[in-house]
Amino acid sequence: MIKLQNISFDHCIKCTICNVYCPVARVSLFPGPKQSGPDTERFRIKSPELVDSTLKLCSNCKRCEIACPSNVKIADIIQEAKWKYLKRRWFRPRDLILSRTDLMGKFATLFNSIVNFFTRRSIVKFFLYLFIGIPYQKTLPEYENGTFEKHFYKNYPDQNKFPDHVVFFHGCFVNYNNHKLGRDLVKVLNSLNVGVNLVKEKCCGVPLIANGYINKAKKNAQYNINSLSEIHEKSNFKIVSTSSSCTYALKNEYSNLLNLDNSAISNEIEYITKFIYDRFESGNIFKMKPVPLRAAYHSPCHLERLGGVIYTIDLLKRIPGLDLVILHSECCGIAGTYGFKKEYYKLSQDIGKDLFRSIETANPEIVITDCETCALQIEMNTQFKVLHPVNILAMAVKE
Repeated sequence: MIKLQNISFDHCIKCTICNVYCPVARVSLFPGPKQSGPDTERFRIKSPELVDSTLKLCSNCKRCEIACPSNVKIADIIQEAKWKYLKRRWFRPRDLILSRTDLMGKFATLFNSIVNFFTRRSIVKFFLYLFIGIPYQKTLPEYENGTFEKHFYKNYPDQNKFPDHVVFFHGCFVNYNNHKLGRDLVKVLNSLNVGVNLVKEKCCGVPLIANGYINKAKKNAQYNINSLSEIHEKSNFKIVSTSSSCTYALKNEYSNLLNLDNSAISNEIEYITKFIYDRFESGNIFKMKPVPLRAAYHSPCHLERLGGVIYTIDLLKRIPGLDLVILHSECCGIAGTYGFKKEYYKLSQDIGKDLFRSIETANPEIVITDCETCALQIEMNTQFKVLHPVNILAMAVKE
């Protein structure tokens, strides 16, 4: 039985622009989003044996959906086909480790010095490559001491004094790996007279979706929907996030891929630069000091899918002294956990090589991007430090 909400493939006009825009098809034997998505979906419904293993090559970067003139949910079609037809043949500890970010983060932040010491060692990386399947060339993210949640409640007890408030969906990366981004978020929003609130949350589910743990992804998603909708009903606070992928999942993938009702929160969630942009446009602008840096900006795939890149660029252009080079839109190749799997490592590097080359050509002092995994990929493959737009805005806040 075909569900009417799942027939967006029938809107495909076979223009093949998605194939041209696909970063995976450009460097591999992947037949392209059109072939793997709407073209074959028509036949898969009746004959599942028509599925082939090239579906695995899709990184779910969403660039096909950005390019599609008919608004076909191509990446979603491919992702659902992976779940339905490509059955998991054996248990992979690597996929479990990469997808259970809360479990790993809570443990690693308790012993961050020990964990960071060992994950830098070549012998440990070789072990992970040999027995787990994580590329030994990959730089693994480092963990903070404790969680951002604990840091926030200890160091920011006075958020109620501000006239306006938001709920900050901080996500796993801020909570376990990058407290500074969370601190800078609080600094910037407080400068706009906006107080910051946290609620109990779980991983947004993006790594779980990518690794096929759909039931767990649904549980996390429903928990987040309930937690965020409860505080929104009580206070009518907007919900903001510094992660473009978390934002996209909360707004779209909960309903599109996981078939959950997120209508109570979907219109209340904003990526942080869109929220700050709206404040600036209403005249609520903090005083800025010059940030004399030459910076190259890389736009992440999921933020482009959200249509949010324009707001980040506008904010960065307002910062005095910032010499901004806007790079040609290219996928960096890492695609969340995709680039942390040895079978896709070379592919992810081939996808990103044009971006790495353009960054080197721009010769900035820093690179700016909105995505945490894009930052990891760029820092591993270039000589430049990568910062989030919020980090740059925090530098510009005039005390």
